[in-house]
Amino acid sequence: MFGYITVDKPEMKVKDFYRYKAYYCGLCKSLQENYGLKGRVTLSYDVTFLVLVLTSLYEPKEEKSESRCPVHPIKKIPILQNEISRYGADMNLLLTYYHFEDDWKDEKSLKGIAGIHFYKKQAKKICKEYPRQSCVICKKLRELAVYEQKGETDIDLVAGTFGHLMEELFVLKKDRWEPYLRKFGFFLGKFIYIMDAYDDLEKDLKNGSYNPLKPFYHSRTKEEYENSVREMLVMMMAETGNAFEHLPCVEESQIIKNIIYSGVWSNYNKIQKEKQEKEKNVK
Repeated sequence: MFGYITVDKPEMKVKDFYRYKAYYCGLCKSLQENYGLKGRVTLSYDVTFLVLVLTSLYEPKEEKSESRCPVHPIKKIPILQNEISRYGADMNLLLTYYHFEDDWKDEKSLKGIAGIHFYKKQAKKICKEYPRQSCVICKKLRELAVYEQKGETDIDLVAGTFGHLMEELFVLKKDRWEPYLRKFGFFLGKFIYIMDAYDDLEKDLKNGSYNPLKPFYHSRTKEEYENSVREMLVMMMAETGNAFEHLPCVEESQIIKNIIYSGVWSNYNKIQKEKQEKEKNVK
């Protein structure tokens, strides 16, 4: 995953921030319990958000505990877990496995083949338990690989492919909330993909790597390019927010709103600041 779905800590109440951290640590513990250290290293903020939204919607039984970890070895930290934490752990590991599989197919990298062998046994088990999600993740990642090989320049098409992958993860079960969860996950996924392409553009221009935003960059002035990307990102999060407002999320709603209306822009603002500093240094 990409790590763009984070909180805006300065705008959060202290109690909300520590509760969010407890969910993050709960996902980490679920990864450790189910898959050991190799599960824990796949931990991501994006899947923490998945757990947070689904927990707020379905309100499963909460399991509170405290534990030490390598990052916090001295003081015990609060942990929140539930059945959705374990679902998140499974999706986290499955995404990691398919990422390594694509690396091997596309680049024949040693990292890819090592990752496949490292996670293959656990991934097979998850595929049997969640065949729908597994099938879509595999299919959409392969489609993205094909687009990359072809040099596809339709950003809406490519980002939409990742959006379809994300929407499937948010559909924990087929019920009345499925249409809104699909819309929520789809536009959030598009936002993540576009943000990642925007973040990587300078690096990809230097090394000649694939990036669907290159045509935007080359066909517009710098100001037009920046405005176009921001408009796309704003549109994606507006649709995400609209879908969220249809979900009866009460518990943790303030944390979720902090993330979708403010936190997701933290990395964007960081990129903007770095660009401005580079421009000052050049001058």
